Amino acid sequence: MAKSQQTFSKIEKEKKKLKKREEKQKKKEERRANSNKGNGLDSMIAYVDENGFATDTPPDPKKKIKAENIEIGVPKREKVVFDPVRKGKVAFFNDSKGYGFINDDETQERYFVHVNGLIQEVQENDKVTFELEKGPKGMNAVRVKKV
Repeated sequence: MAKSQQTFSKIEKEKKKLKKREEKQKKKEERRANSNKGNGLDSMIAYVDENGFATDTPPDPKKKIKAENIEIGVPKREKVVFDPVRKGKVAFFNDSKGYGFINDDETQERYFVHVNGLIQEVQENDKVTFELEKGPKGMNAVRVKKV
């Protein structure tokens, strides 16, 4: 008699395939049983309460909100007017290279200053007034004057 063409590994593979098919069928039946299909429109509607949060319960008809009171978007900011002239102290200045740094009195930030941005000559520890301008590597002090 001839041997069977199916080996042990083939039989095991077939068993695994059959088991996977059965598990897939069970999952499919569970999903079908637990699905929300056919529940109607009420299960899909979301309401917004008076605080702006989404809920599944309809709002209380006694608490009416007027359309004029609803603000859409970001409220406008008030314009902040500030003086562009700042005060500071020269922390470092190299005359031969033509640049230095100024420490702002209010924010304690350090700003780069070039000799081209000077109105008057300055030295280290001088009290100065200056304006800021965007440079290639950050903010630069320009129109620098001694106080």
